[in-house]
Amino acid sequence: MQIQLNNRFIDDNGSRCKLSVDGTDFMVYEPRPFDRKWYSEKFHGAGLRYEIGVCIQTGWICWVNGPFPCGSWPDIRISRDSLVYELLPDEFVLADRGYGGAYHLTPNNTGHNNRLEKKMMGAARARHESINRLFKVYGCLKQKWRHQLTKHHNTFWAIANITQLKITKERANWKVKYQVKW
Repeated sequence: MQIQLNNRFIDDNGSRCKLSVDGTDFMVYEPRPFDRKWYSEKFHGAGLRYEIGVCIQTGWICWVNGPFPCGSWPDIRISRDSLVYELLPDEFVLADRGYGGAYHLTPNNTGHNNRLEKKMMGAARARHESINRLFKVYGCLKQKWRHQLTKHHNTFWAIANITQLKITKERANWKVKYQVKW
């Protein structure tokens, strides 16, 4: 299940990279029979993974995609499955080292060694990680999921909406100046 890129939340400053994207894992009880496709290396057990996209300029959640079994769906595969088809020609997303390829800007593949650009990328990724942490404030996502796996996505979506409301109404994220036009 995914939401479309919400252009209403994306502030365009002319940069070719408007969105930071990252995967986040949530613990679940091991489905039976055992299957390695559920294994998450982050907590050495079964898990579900979601992909979250955040507008670099506003800090608002613009993209959610998932759930996927952690072991068989690495971050890059999730992104190649849907997000890259939503991007405009010559548009990129900012990502961490778990991503790669033609549509993702990571610390390794920018092609530039500009210190200012790396600093901007680091600030945007740090803010994104803080937003990922906001999902785990809620006990149902922080602890191991004890209910049917088919119900996990409903809970996640509800918390994604609550988190977005908190960002827009109560807790404005810190501003990130990011503008790369090469």
